[in-house]
Amino acid sequence: MTKRALVTGASRGIGAAIAETLAQEGHHVIINYRGNHAAAEALLARIVAAGGAGELACFDVADPAASTEAMQALIAKADEPISVLVNNAGITADGPFPGLTPDDWTRVTRTSLDGFFNVTQPLVMPMVRKRWGRIINITSISGLIGHRGQTNYSAAKAGLIGATRSLAQELAKRNITVNAIAPGLIETDMLANLDVGMLKKLVPMQRLGRPAEVAELVRFLASDRAAYITGQVIAISGGLA
Repeated sequence: MTKRALVTGASRGIGAAIAETLAQEGHHVIINYRGNHAAAEALLARIVAAGGAGELACFDVADPAASTEAMQALIAKADEPISVLVNNAGITADGPFPGLTPDDWTRVTRTSLDGFFNVTQPLVMPMVRKRWGRIINITSISGLIGHRGQTNYSAAKAGLIGATRSLAQELAKRNITVNAIAPGLIETDMLANLDVGMLKKLVPMQRLGRPAEVAELVRFLASDRAAYITGQVIAISGGLA
């Protein structure tokens, strides 16, 4: 039976690669995005052109009311529950800690951490009733080892790791796995304004990662082949963490 998969922050970068990869596996992919409608539409068109299926879901995961409304609509839309959830949405607002504003802090933590709660909490009981589910949280090596100028981002991603480990223990007996992936330096728009040559020197493999490499791990963790893996944080960082 085709499974429904929701990928948040899926209009570009790592999220888009994950959505395309899950569609290749036969999932009906729900592409969440906040504002980049053109990119989301283009992604859906690529999925359909390749023989896959999906739909768009425009809402801000950081907004509790908008998330609740969107999730209720998605849950009611089909008899088949959303069985695969990839919490990928995240933003940065980097800067030295003394210069961070309350808005810098709350925008970042609300998207990564509150967004996890807003989207995941409504889907847990449908997964429990089906006795099958895969929750995959995209965190960061910043949440593992920290990074200068990213105290807010590191805090949000470290919190997501803690949530992953705790929720995994709650849901394990229901055949629902909860894991986290911690990407390192990946070739996405988030690195567009940085010195890529310098960044490569920081990585033992001397290159940046590719979104498709993250997506391949999601493909595995979302499958029955990963049924005995839960509560884990797996870094994809070329040896950086």
